[in-house]
Parts: sequence; structure tokens; C-alpha cells
Amino acid sequence: MSSAVSDVAESRSRICDEFVTITATDSAVAQCYLAENDWEMERALESFFEADMERVFEVEDSPERDGNIEAKKQDDSSAVDCIDLTGDQPACSTGSSTADISQKPEDKNENKLSLLTWNVDGLDTNNIQERARGLCSYIVLYTPDVVFLQELIPPYIHYLKKRAVSYSFVEGGEDGYFTGMMLKKSRVKLQGSEIVPYPTTQMMRNLLIAHVTFKGHELCLMTSHFESCKGHAAERMKQLSLVMQRMRDAPDNLTVLFGGDTNLRDTEVAKVGLPPDVYDVWERLGKREHCRYTWDTKSNTNKNVQYISRCRFDRLYVRPATREGVPSLAAENMALVGQEKLDCGRYTSDHWGIYCSLSPPV
Repeated sequence: MSSAVSDVAESRSRICDEFVTITATDSAVAQCYLAENDWEMERALESFFEADMERVFEVEDSPERDGNIEAKKQDDSSAVDCIDLTGDQPACSTGSSTADISQKPEDKNENKLSLLTWNVDGLDTNNIQERARGLCSYIVLYTPDVVFLQELIPPYIHYLKKRAVSYSFVEGGEDGYFTGMMLKKSRVKLQGSEIVPYPTTQMMRNLLIAHVTFKGHELCLMTSHFESCKGHAAERMKQLSLVMQRMRDAPDNLTVLFGGDTNLRDTEVAKVGLPPDVYDVWERLGKREHCRYTWDTKSNTNKNVQYISRCRFDRLYVRPATREGVPSLAAENMALVGQEKLDCGRYTSDHWGIYCSLSPPV
């Protein structure tokens, strides 16, 4: 074998091994995709993930399921409060990444905890392949330590598990649509989790709780998707009361973080009230207008509605650790993400996501 041929064989073997590592497949699959794409890694990966997405997101034709999805979408989009205030929208650019999320290097303060919460609108199956890739691209961009996700469906979480091998997953359900958490394995250690049902929910909603450690801090993480639609305010306030009770009753050596799609209106929060030691992150950081509206039909055209509705449905609450001598994490900044249109002309979700970082005391 000539030296040139040997070099080519060695190079292709190395590329093949990289493909297997990224895609969690075997060498036969790797050779097939690489050979079809002239042994160009980026093209081969793009071809693999596009084919894989088509298989993973194959939706069975079920009249009952379609009816439930359509009813839910109609409820969520037609019964929101209308608030028409203008404000600057922050720019956030992201590119498509075909490599695994774990390839993103750490580039932040090691002692800060970063968190992303997002209703990914999994019940909207239009362009769901590209929108799921969009979510992965944002996770690549921000490398959050903790990700709270709402409105997941089984194929969506299945795809994320294949892509995000550097994260562990905690799920709030298996059927229909549900919530989930992603925890960066190298930084956040899962100690245990539980699902707390909402006794009177009519929409399959619950509270997902995970107990974790992060850089010596003991944390209680919570996410939920509260009852949707204006007409379900009473149930939504019951759910908020349950969450606040859980936050208040958590051991005083824990920092408790809750985030999710609450569907809350400010009047509802005022009626329930927050415990003295729990704060709303957006309010604590100065109520900046460009971070106010996470549901914004003025800017987000995914639902293609004719009216303007701007609401702060997605929220973050923190209860710091209060035990003497125990350091706590405090919210430092937040931003809205997902405001870049994808190639399909739509956004990653009909909600903007919230990115937040929390720091220990100086």
C-alpha cells in the first residue's frame, strides 16, 4: 500500500470515528453517510440528522390526537389577555450546529449557574424538525447548566436525548405532552426527583422537582406548565399556591429555583401572593421592558394570528437559602432568547425562552 493511500485510509478512519462519537451510531452507518457526502464531515452530519429527524418526528395519523392538539392550540391562542406596549427587543443570533451539544467549550464564570427555561411548543408539529434543531443550537450557544422545558412530546425528548449526550434528563411524564429538565452532567449532579400532581388539573399538568448539587450548593429545581387560557384562572392560582407552598417549605439550606410557562396574569399573582422570601427574577432585576413579554404575537408570528397579545407568561422565581452560614445563589441577569427566525421562516417556539444566570455572594 502506497504512503498516499495509507494516509487517506488513516484520515477516513479518524473521520469515521468522529462521526460515530457524535452520532452514537456504528462504523457502518458512518461510512455510508460519509461516502455519500464525499467524506465531508459537516455535510455527512447534516444529512444524518435530517434523516434521523424525519424518522424520530414521524407523527401517527390519529383523529383523536389531532383533535386534542387543535383544541389546545385554539385555547392557548384565543384566550390570552391583550397588552399592547412597545419596547426594544434584544437581538440574539444563533447558527445551525450539526455537532453534538457536548462539543461546546465552557466560556463562563465557573461559579455561576446558568439556566434556560422555554415552552418549546411541541404540540405544534409544523416545522418541528427544524425548530428542534433550533433549540439545540441555542443550547450550544449558551451551554446552560440547567434547562427547563415545557410542552415536550415523546419524539422531541427522544431527539434531545440523542443530541445532548452531555446532559442528564428528568421528565415530568411519558405520554401526551409534559415538562422536562436537562442537567449538565459535568456541573450539576442529580440527587433525586419527584412529580407532584395537580389534583384538579384538566390539562395533564404537574410540578416536576429535582434535587441537585452545584459547586457545593444544594439546589431544589422546579418547573411546571400551569393551566392555560384566561377561563382557567382559578385552577392556575391553585397551582401557583401549591408551588409557593413547596418553595416556602423547602429546607432553609437549599436555594430553590422555579421556572416555567405559568400562563399567569399579574392580577392572579397579586391574589395569591408570594412568600416574603421568594422573588420574581424579572422584577428583582429592574422590570426591564425588553425582557417583559415572553408571549408576544406582535413579534412572534408562529401562531399567525391577526390580533396583538403581549403577556409575561413565562416566569422565574427564586427562594434563596436562608440558613446562617450557607451561601446562596442570586439572580444576576436575564435575557429573552429565540428571537431569530429559522430558515423555515418560523421561530423555535411561539414563546421566547428565558436565559438567566445566578451568582454566589462575592
